[in-house]
Amino acid sequence: QVQLVESGGGLVQAGGSLRLSCAASGTFFSRNNMGWYRQAPGKEREARELVAGITMAGSPYYVDSVKGRFTISRDNVKNTLYLQMNSLKPEDTATYYCASWTGPFDPQGWGVDYWGQGTQVTVSS
Repeated sequence: QVQLVESGGGLVQAGGSLRLSCAASGTFFSRNNMGWYRQAPGKEREARELVAGITMAGSPYYVDSVKGRFTISRDNVKNTLYLQMNSLKPEDTATYYCASWTGPFDPQGWGVDYWGQGTQVTVSS
């Protein structure tokens, strides 16, 4: 059974940092692309966006709005995905979802195979 369990969300002031973790169960982790999506409060599912992704080989992708502030990494021994978020802004407030997929990177996540339950990140101004 595949499970993705996020942790590390919370409330932080603008300019602060948080580190999200996603613990994966199952044998798929090292063979799949992984990433973090976010969905802002009150927004529809169609507004979910890929924030950062990382391929099986470790190549990262970032949406323009987080470049230079967020860093994605993966530990294929611990089956864990991370997202280090620095210089947080109020517009980063959202539910962050860990995701896993085998196909191409998808900005809205329609091709994601597995989702975590989400962790809330709130950035106050």
